[in-house]
Amino acid sequence: MTAEQLIYIMLLLPVLGAVGIAIVGRIENIQEAVTLATAVGLLVAVLALLEVVLAGGRPATGKFEIIQGVELYFAAEPLGMLFACVASSLWIINSIYSIGYMRGNNEPRQTSFYVCFAVAIAGAMGVSMAGNLFTLFLFYEILTLSTYPLVTHKGTDEARAGGRLYLLLLLGTSMALLLPAIIWTGVIAGTMDFVPGGILSGKISGVFVAVLLGLYMFGIGKAALMPVHFWLPAAMVAPTPVSALLHAVAVVKAGVFTVVKVIIYVFGYEFLASALDFNWLVYVAGFTIIAASLVALQQDNLKRRLAYSTVSQLSYVVMATAILAPISIMGAVLHIAAHAFGKITLFFAAGSIYTAAHKTEISQLNGIGRKMPWTMGAFAIAAISMIGLPPTAGFMSKWYMLMGAIQVEHYFAIGVIILSTLLNAGYFMPIVYNAFFKQPDSKKGKHDDHGEAPMPIVIALTATAIGTVLLFFFSGVPLELAQQVVGK
Repeated sequence: MTAEQLIYIMLLLPVLGAVGIAIVGRIENIQEAVTLATAVGLLVAVLALLEVVLAGGRPATGKFEIIQGVELYFAAEPLGMLFACVASSLWIINSIYSIGYMRGNNEPRQTSFYVCFAVAIAGAMGVSMAGNLFTLFLFYEILTLSTYPLVTHKGTDEARAGGRLYLLLLLGTSMALLLPAIIWTGVIAGTMDFVPGGILSGKISGVFVAVLLGLYMFGIGKAALMPVHFWLPAAMVAPTPVSALLHAVAVVKAGVFTVVKVIIYVFGYEFLASALDFNWLVYVAGFTIIAASLVALQQDNLKRRLAYSTVSQLSYVVMATAILAPISIMGAVLHIAAHAFGKITLFFAAGSIYTAAHKTEISQLNGIGRKMPWTMGAFAIAAISMIGLPPTAGFMSKWYMLMGAIQVEHYFAIGVIILSTLLNAGYFMPIVYNAFFKQPDSKKGKHDDHGEAPMPIVIALTATAIGTVLLFFFSGVPLELAQQVVGK
């Protein structure tokens, strides 16, 4: 099988899986089996293509002209492979988790849930394999539209309101800002293809560089830079497996992936460093990191605290890339994977607590670690990774970011990384401490006689917590991809 065929399989397999799920939807067991089989098949295809890219190959498909000058084009490169590996591997675990969650909570419309989930993964694969800006934009929008029904899954007024804000901000930013940026790039560069080193050197200068960069950065709403971050907390009305999809597997990762891809393959980080008189992006991202962390500290609802944590963590990737040092960009690339495994574990734990104990507020979690040691143990590991402590993946990525900031003597970025690490500890560690060392509230509720959530949930969150640690000890493949991204 050729590498080009593997790219097509990656794009088509989730779509075929969605069709299969829709056909067998009335038979619950078969529907779940089709989901798992499709997810496993996708991971096999991704890993086969990964071997080619690690060996230095850059396979691509032919170009399909949609209209004159606008082509659909797919190509595999190191950054896209890392995103594809993260999304495909976590889809398997999320599917296992979803089985336990959807059954344990008797969620309605399970068939449409699994169908939309598969289509969203197809969108993520399209984003990861996009060979030019048009292809990336197309699949970026497919990802937005396919996740809207998942955000509004519960069908309540709150869910519909959250869905409207989700759609308004993501479609609004992409249509009003990202699309004009892409058109402008195509006009001045004469191409929309992604090229190592960028395509804009010598084609744009002065204040126009900063303006075009702004259109891209705020047009990529999925990266949740303030002030276009409101969609993310609003989307927390969705079921927990959807929150995991939004925060770890596909949506926000597509956002920060696009930020890194644009800076590396459209502008070129060396050109951007020489062309910008004032690197405003570092300061916007740094402000987002600190402000979102301060808001997270004030949240009692567990999922909302995790949502604002995500807003903060995404801007680590943006800021590290904006520092424009090779080692900090490597940290940004590594953080895409590190954050994915850590944050999906945290959301899995939140859903586990809701399923078993029907608790949603942090103030209700005193002593819950004694009844749910697997859940809260996994939560603790993921929290340590978000803080950036060894032996977890979060330490690796933050270390590279910090070294990059030190290398170029960017003291603002150094300060942001140190202060935000303390804030991360401030909003995560009290949850862990209270869960294991505080006495449960004396007032008993009707759901207090509980243990762990259903087995599929526990298996999934344990697997992702282990993955967070394994990425620390076995970081060879992500590191190799990160080095290839910056040409080292």
